[in-house]
Amino acid sequence: MSVIKLLGSRSLLSRLQVSRMAYSVRTASQFLHEKAYVNGKWVDAKSGKTFQVLNPANGGLMGSCPDMNAEDTQIAIQKAHTAFQSWKKSSVKERSAVLRKWFNLMMENQQELGKLITEEMGKPLKEAMGEIGYAAGFFEWFAEEARRTYGDIIPSPVDSKRLLAIKQPVGVCGLITPWNFPSAMITRKAGAAIAAGCTVVIKPAEDTPFSALVLCDLAEKAGLPPGVINVVTCSRQNTVEVGKVLCESPLVAKISFTGSTNTGKILLQQCANTVKRVSMELGGNAPFVVFDSADVDAAVMGAMACKFRVSGQTCVCANRFLVQEGIHDQFVQKLGEQMLKQLKVGDGFSEDVTQGPLINSKGVDKVDELTQDAVSRGAQLKMGGKRHSAGENYYEPTLLTDVTSEMRCFKEEIFGPVSAVIKFRTEEEAVALANASSVGLAGYFFSRDLSQIWRVAENMEVGMVAVNDGILSTVEAPFGGVKESGIGREGSKYGIDEYMNIKYICMGGIQ
Repeated sequence: MSVIKLLGSRSLLSRLQVSRMAYSVRTASQFLHEKAYVNGKWVDAKSGKTFQVLNPANGGLMGSCPDMNAEDTQIAIQKAHTAFQSWKKSSVKERSAVLRKWFNLMMENQQELGKLITEEMGKPLKEAMGEIGYAAGFFEWFAEEARRTYGDIIPSPVDSKRLLAIKQPVGVCGLITPWNFPSAMITRKAGAAIAAGCTVVIKPAEDTPFSALVLCDLAEKAGLPPGVINVVTCSRQNTVEVGKVLCESPLVAKISFTGSTNTGKILLQQCANTVKRVSMELGGNAPFVVFDSADVDAAVMGAMACKFRVSGQTCVCANRFLVQEGIHDQFVQKLGEQMLKQLKVGDGFSEDVTQGPLINSKGVDKVDELTQDAVSRGAQLKMGGKRHSAGENYYEPTLLTDVTSEMRCFKEEIFGPVSAVIKFRTEEEAVALANASSVGLAGYFFSRDLSQIWRVAENMEVGMVAVNDGILSTVEAPFGGVKESGIGREGSKYGIDEYMNIKYICMGGIQ
């Protein structure tokens, strides 16, 4: 049915809604905001300073953003605190409606928002659009969960008392987010916080501020009141002081951070003096185990999906491939064939490209260092192993075999397109190798032995396990790790609880 027929058959309110929907669709350049967002206003840094944002694919200037500091951050926190006094009293139906409109606006502009991500951090446009769908999904999910923040009636041991527990929003939340999923890592946190009745101050990665700012644009159009969402942009030089203010301010009730384990530990220390609620989604070193009982072709396809998404720059990418000796050679051969067949390196805007640039030259340096360390210690280089001719931020998809637990690529998060394969003999050895890490975010394994599936799934020391699958992230499931991979869970029915306090109420004097 055409838009004209729709307008003719609906009420005035419906016609206005359709009109707004059509008007909301814009181009990527119209979504590029070069100011921070505080209390419903587009603002500059008090100092007037800015920092540049570069396209990692070609080094071109994408734009500039305010280089905000501690003073700017204090202002944003105060505005969020003021807004919290009214937003916490809003009805769950109101919050749900705003989040649902926000979701709709994101999906109506999915392609253009995807283009913004591709230009900002380099991932192929198809992946970027997929991220927008995933990111918007958190608004849709928490629009529904907002109405399900149930409390409890507790049976009383005394006739004259009635006992109950209710859930209330924690307050102002500081959200510190990474560059690899510049939209989804914000919506996963902010969606839950805002649904719970909290207000937020977001510090996005300096590499990808525009994806954060566009969410403010759409939030405003969705009807979110001023001060509920605030974005403080800053350069790498000011990141430490901005983060410190968020962690130490007595007005901030919670910090949620996604990033490296080392940075997470610093933020935890800074939060200690005010005893803040914290959620930490930190580094990973995901094992990907392939047993002799596995469907090798399925395992290879799972490996491709798991390892090379965002050019290997995700915290749940397979970092160590542990392959049982009976099918090791077959797996390596087929993985190499699929890497040659499926992977094409280049600018993310090129239609057939599957591997964009790494985020910056430092990222490429680290990946190359880990590769060369492995080769120097006896690993066999089957493919790749050097910078790609496409540009300084590109690295060739790389396949290493004969990797050992002494090599850095076994111990450290690679964050690049390098597949490091280790051969093992027994299930016990595989589980021991998989757990030989101080972190435990995600783990993967392929097996067709039902008893083995239960044993390994239960014994892997990770927060998330994928069995016979290479992709595990979904808005409906709890995301988070154990050991030094973090604290708390995001997404799922559990995610909103991270932003709520439980209050026990005892009512006495009942006759």
